[in-house]
Amino acid sequence: MEQENTNREGRFARLVAGLSKTRSQMAEGLAEVFSSEVIDDDFFDDLEEVLIESDMGPQTAVDIVDQLRLKVRVHSILKTKQARKVLTDLIMERVQGHEADYDYLTRKSVIFFTGVNGAGKTTTIGKIAALARQAGLSVLIAGADTFRAAAGDQLERWADRAGVRMIGGAEGADPGSVLFDAIAAAKARDIDLLLVDTAGRLQNKKNLMNELGKLYRILQKQYPEAHLETWLVLDATTGQNGLSQAREFSQAAPIDALIITKMDGSARGGIALALLDEMDVPVKYIGVGEKIEDLQRFDPEDYVKALMMDEEE
Repeated sequence: MEQENTNREGRFARLVAGLSKTRSQMAEGLAEVFSSEVIDDDFFDDLEEVLIESDMGPQTAVDIVDQLRLKVRVHSILKTKQARKVLTDLIMERVQGHEADYDYLTRKSVIFFTGVNGAGKTTTIGKIAALARQAGLSVLIAGADTFRAAAGDQLERWADRAGVRMIGGAEGADPGSVLFDAIAAAKARDIDLLLVDTAGRLQNKKNLMNELGKLYRILQKQYPEAHLETWLVLDATTGQNGLSQAREFSQAAPIDALIITKMDGSARGGIALALLDEMDVPVKYIGVGEKIEDLQRFDPEDYVKALMMDEEE
């Protein structure tokens, strides 16, 4: 139990550090808003602006502030310190409605990764492979992004680092053919977890989405005995662009979970709330650094605590 608590404290410390840019910006804005001695329309307008600037999204920010306004009125709240506690509780309620499961670790599974180039998809696959290996699973990676010359090399380096096998193809090879080979190998070797990398260029959206849809259907048809999930990898630093990317990729395959990378490099960590509201699927992992252990399971309670805590805490 002591070791478990120590590990949790370590994860939370990395989360706080990873969210430092967002937290610093939010703390400054919230401190100014909640320094007000009165709770009036200006107070709510200023609060809404702070939440939007953290990239919670206009609609999410408006909804949260409207809920706060209602609770302040119903409960006759006069002190801004009380209002801040209510605000934190409201944000906590929103993220707790999207609890993730990790069934893929306990049954034969395929994770179909989607996302634009540069979002951290390849790195995420490598880290998931390493974490799964640490959990005692056999893992195989399918390098079905054959459009980007460096994709296969980068993925192979991560496979070597994680100690897992990879099946890829030459640049320009048919991604479907690569996937067929990977499925056959996964069946023959009784692999616990197959991780599928895919192309992520949005320059030609129609062709990309058609290709992703084709790959997804191959998995459904050729590997029906495996539990299949689609994970969309999004870069936190892109802010609201992440929402439009999520809409695009959901056209190709049903999105089961989100992975948000580069939270440590962004002042827009509030994007997780906007995505949860928009997509109505859980965030499974967030990236708060370069190390394997910096890809953390998304803990809603820890996320809100790290996001909302005062700088002096």
